[in-house]
Order: sequence, then C-alpha cells, then structure tokens
Amino acid sequence: MTRRVDVAVIGAGTAANFALAELRRQEADFVLINSGPVGTTCARVGCMPSKVAIRIGEDFHTRHALAREGITGGDGLTLDPDRAMARVREMRDGFVRKVLSRSIERLADHEFLDGHAAFQGPNTLSVGDETVEAERIIIATGSTPVVPGPWRALGGRVHTTDDLFEAARVPRSLAVVGLGAIGLELGQALARWGVAVTGVDQLETVAGLADPAARDAALAALREDLPVHLGSAAELSEAGDGLRVRAGDATADVEAVLAAMGRRPATDGLHLERLGVTLDARGLPPFDPETLQVGDLPVFIAGDVTGRRQVLHEAADEGRMAGHNALQARPQRFRRKTPLNLVFTDPEIAVVGTPWEQLPADAAVGTFHMAGAGRAVVMGRTHGVLRVYGDGRDGRLLGATLVGAGAEHLGHHMAWAIEQGLTVFDVVRMPFYHPVVEEALQNALMDLAGRVEEPPAGPWALTRRSV
Repeated sequence: MTRRVDVAVIGAGTAANFALAELRRQEADFVLINSGPVGTTCARVGCMPSKVAIRIGEDFHTRHALAREGITGGDGLTLDPDRAMARVREMRDGFVRKVLSRSIERLADHEFLDGHAAFQGPNTLSVGDETVEAERIIIATGSTPVVPGPWRALGGRVHTTDDLFEAARVPRSLAVVGLGAIGLELGQALARWGVAVTGVDQLETVAGLADPAARDAALAALREDLPVHLGSAAELSEAGDGLRVRAGDATADVEAVLAAMGRRPATDGLHLERLGVTLDARGLPPFDPETLQVGDLPVFIAGDVTGRRQVLHEAADEGRMAGHNALQARPQRFRRKTPLNLVFTDPEIAVVGTPWEQLPADAAVGTFHMAGAGRAVVMGRTHGVLRVYGDGRDGRLLGATLVGAGAEHLGHHMAWAIEQGLTVFDVVRMPFYHPVVEEALQNALMDLAGRVEEPPAGPWALTRRSV
C-alpha cells in the first residue's frame, strides 16, 4: 500500500508537535510517523519529572534551616524514597496526558502511522508493509541516552533517565556518571532524598562551566550535598549484587549507576545513507541551521536529533522552522535566538549568550558574589557568583554565567537584554527593587560598567531628560 502526502513527519516529540502545528496552520496534508513512546522527552523522562524530584528534595532539605528559625521537629522528619518516586511518576503522568491531549490525541486516524520509518530515498519512506511518498519529509526523531556498550551487560543496575523514574525501589546508593545538567539535577535531588550519591565526570568541570569563578562556586555548593570526582573516566565492575565505580583514585561501591553522559541523535534504522549525502561521524546528514534543510534535498531536520541545541524551547523553534519551510518553494532563513541554558540545582546555574571560552580578548567581565545580596542572605541561599560579560569598549552585553538563587530568572533577563542588543548601561538604567535577587545582577552589571573603556558621562544608573 502506498500513501501520498504533502509532508511526512518522523517522530512525535516537541519538534514534531510544533512542526504539525505549522502544517495545520497552512492546511497541509500530512502524516505523523512514530514507533516509540509518545508524550515528548521533556514530559516523560526529562525536564518535568526531574523538577518534581528536585522540588521534593528541596522541601525535605529545608528541615535543616528550621531549628535556627525557632521551628522545632525538623530532626524528626523522614522521606521514603519509593513513595517520593511514586509521586514523581504521578506528576509525570499528568504532564504526559496534557501533552498528548494537545498533540497525538488531536490527530485523525489517517494522520498518524504507528511504525518505524526507514528512508528509501529523499521522498520515500517505508513503514512496515506501507510506503509513504511525500513532497517533503521532516526528521524529528529526538535523542537517546548514551550508554557505553560494556555497561549494557550489567543489566538493570545501570540506569538512564529513560528508566530511572520507573524504579519501584529507588537505589539507596547511586553513582551518577556524567555531571551535565541532568546528572547534576538528579544527583543533588536524590542526595537530598537521603540516597548516598557519588558524582563522577571525566571533565574537570560540571554543567560544562568554563568560567573558573562560576565553576568553583558551583562545585563548592554541590559538594555540600555529595562527593564529586572530576578529571577521570568512570570504570564499572560487579561488586556482589551492586557495582564498583572507579574514577582515578576514587572508588565507590553502589547499588546502581545513573549513566548521564548525554544523549545522541536517535537515527537508528532510518537509513539516512539512502539520502545520497555524506553523513558525519554521528551519522547525521549536513544541514543548514538557519533553514534546517538537508543539503538541497526535500528533507528537513529539527529538534534534539540535530545534536545541537538540545533544549525544549529550541526544539519548538526548530519544529516551527521545519514545518514552515517544508511548505515553501524556497526555504526561508531564520536568525537563531540568544542561547539560554539552565540547570535547576541549588544554587541554580544559567549560561547565556556567548560562553566564557568564546569571549573576545577585549571583553570586560563584571562579578558579584551572592553572599553580598541581602535577599539571598534572608533566604539562606548565599552560595554562588554572578559573572556578566560585555564588550570592553562600549559595554554591549555579550553573555553571562550565573550561579546563584534565582539564576533561572536572572538568566532570562540577561538573554532578553542580549537579544535586544542592549549595553550594560541600558540595563542598569532599568528599575531594580530592594530587596530582590535582581539586585545581585544589578551589582554585577555595575561592576561590568566600571570596566568599560568608554562609559557615558554622568551617573550610569540614571537617564537624562531630553531638553
């Protein structure tokens, strides 16, 4: 049987759903092809269930501050990790239902094809016994966790985020290998649940932080919750019913390991080589990041499968781009937004705009330590440092690495300012209330302003009235 459509979309995650929204808007004839779980990586195994786990850990961790506030009984509080994980699943299932109600469940029967798609050519897919011929094809198959081959032989003692939340019994001791965003978030959260967590990363940093001041501040805070071993790759071996993890001179015997070493593009079985283009080392075809078109083929690629900006808001934008361009005679180019990456640890981490390692030699840097922020002191969250980067000559904002309370919000402020091309002086003229965590950002910006070669005359935080 052969089916003919304007556009075939492979995958059912965030990028695919936003591509479908664009296709519907333009009244295209489409089919969505998917063989795996539905409900998006974010809702099922990523950002949403992890945030529930973090919230539970934060709530329980608060007991340490109760006594000094005159509240008694904190020492008697307990947390059952298995019941906590059941709560994570309950909340997760609600998020997934909400996603499905707005996506898969809206599709007519002829718009959805359950099966694994394989390319036969740039316009042709096979899905089981069926053939789909499409004017355009969008690849939005997402990503899958990286697990070293030998580790797979260790069975259920090696977890990824794809299965950790399904655990009926939470491991009481756990090594988290890979301290990027998800490894840090779940490692600290589970440590605050009472799990004996050990963190390992072969890099000399966490969350990819290159700014040394930010890295040191993040590590100092994280090490109050769990031991962190950096600079050596992890080696696993069996140890009774559990596992022994060795990283350099450090050794830990644990019940299980969480492999959090990133995610790779999910392209297995797609047969992308049949597109007739040279694939890179990851098995991906060349594509234009501003159009998402693969070479000059009628094929587009969007979302985590690109292996580039693997965060939800970028996947959503790419879905829109691919859906729009799939229906254009000539694909349009779109400017990408200011990069914004957040890690929801305590303290929170935000990396915005141009990262430390890509700053020009003449960049100026402003610094403020969270211990000096009155609001942070009241909250009992004084760990961290804010680092803001600007052009050393005129103060145009370039980027920031923020480690501290409220960094998820401060990071947005910085991203919006950079997106609008503002200078540090434009931003310090904005209103800042007292006492709020935004004052910490104001102080970092004022420090940056004082390092600019050509500052404006007069008080920087004031705007002159025109005559």
